[in-house]
Amino acid sequence: MNLKDYKTQFINALLTVVEEEEANSFFYIALDELMHMRRVDLVLQEVILSAEQLAQWQGVLEQLLTEKPIQYVFCKAYFYGLEFSVNEHTLIPRPETEELVEWIIHTVKQQPLKQWRILDIGTGSGCIPVTLAKNISNAVVTSMDVSEKALEVAKRNADHNGVSVRFLHQDVLKTVSIEEYDLIVSNPPYVRHLEKIEIQKNVLGYEPHLALFVDDSNPLLFYRKITELADAFLAPGGHLFFEINQYLANETLALFENTRLKTTELRKDMRGNDRMVHAEKK
Repeated sequence: MNLKDYKTQFINALLTVVEEEEANSFFYIALDELMHMRRVDLVLQEVILSAEQLAQWQGVLEQLLTEKPIQYVFCKAYFYGLEFSVNEHTLIPRPETEELVEWIIHTVKQQPLKQWRILDIGTGSGCIPVTLAKNISNAVVTSMDVSEKALEVAKRNADHNGVSVRFLHQDVLKTVSIEEYDLIVSNPPYVRHLEKIEIQKNVLGYEPHLALFVDDSNPLLFYRKITELADAFLAPGGHLFFEINQYLANETLALFENTRLKTTELRKDMRGNDRMVHAEKK
């Protein structure tokens, strides 16, 4: 079959589950992954798919029709210009988290230290610690996660991107003490079960619930614990960064009361939702 003709079939099939813009995007991602071709190559070349190639395309299409995220189809995602492996044990990196990382990098570069000791809590794919290690030359980065499977993926991503990160298999909720750090960052689980109605099917069906959801009755348990650790073990003048639940911004800020952590800023993400908090230890 001619690849240009197959493109029409592929996109028309996907229109049953996604909008046309996304269907087109999926086609061109698959074109790159399966054929190592760019959009312009398709215009300039006539390509006839072999039976094997057609089977590969059909396999991708069948997965996408189940609303499986394309990042899981190809086990690959991009974050802050870097390539990361992802699978069912790791969340797909989000643009909002890129904004958080950009804020951290800017903050660090405004306050030069001989060495930045950074702790990331909730490793996942490793997108936060790996990106910080890649972009902050004088950083020593440690990252903690309760999931051994996620840590395996994160270690591969650190190696792939040529950075050194110390990974700890550790449950932060059971952690009593940590080393002293200059900066702690966390994007912990924060979606309440009552908010599931807002979550897209491809997220609910495929991304790890352990990394997404918290109990409705205690949605800030991770933030509370990490704030306690930061209050006790951040170096004087140290920084705490959170990605937060947009509906619980005030409740999250209230956790800093009666601590040595003082909120410097609550920021909105690109969609206008309260999403990031920065506090400094006085």
